[in-house]
Amino acid sequence: MGGAGTPDFFYREAQRLGYVARSAFKLLQMQKQYKLITPGSSILDLGCAPGAWLQVACQSLGPLKNNGAVVGIDLKKVKVPAMHCDSRVQTVCADVMKLQRDQIRDLSPQQKGFSVVLSDMCPLVSGITTRDAVLSAELGLRALNLAVGGGALPHSDDNVQLDGQSDDSVSALGNNGALQPGGHLVIKLLESEEIKEIGQTCKSLFRKTSWLRPKATRSCSREIYLICQGLRH
Repeated sequence: MGGAGTPDFFYREAQRLGYVARSAFKLLQMQKQYKLITPGSSILDLGCAPGAWLQVACQSLGPLKNNGAVVGIDLKKVKVPAMHCDSRVQTVCADVMKLQRDQIRDLSPQQKGFSVVLSDMCPLVSGITTRDAVLSAELGLRALNLAVGGGALPHSDDNVQLDGQSDDSVSALGNNGALQPGGHLVIKLLESEEIKEIGQTCKSLFRKTSWLRPKATRSCSREIYLICQGLRH
């Protein structure tokens, strides 16, 4: 019953509760365990289609009077779901691989950056395990690059590579990333050897890092989430 496309418990629960996809329960579990989103948070959702994480993010902000903002970016045009979302949620149709960090910062309240960056981006899975893993790692590194700024990463250009990293290659943080100091980052990856280095890089940039395979993840999926808390100043 857990195969792709099979209506399972989480699929039925999503329909019952008004979420546009079962993936809502992945972020709900993260929120319960890590308290990433607080009232007044500003949230960037990379790869936001079909909108389930927009719903959970907005819900986690609490009542409208708490303020806060949720900005979703996706290659597809995503309509803000009517249920669980309010005027604090907006979406942008754009290619994350082509956007500049300052363009993304400009989408945040007062252009000061976001307090939480969520990346649920996933490549078009080909079924070739090694190829899919590399593409997933590239998307994960892109999310990290946009969040912390190139100066914090082993390579300062936008096309960050996994090869050639050294232990002392992480330089001091600039403030040109989309994520505010002290902020949190979530990256979806496909399990592989490639993601170990991403985890090590994040460990040096954040106060705490954790790996999580949410309960709502399908049994056939290799996806895993890297939870990064407290971007160092």
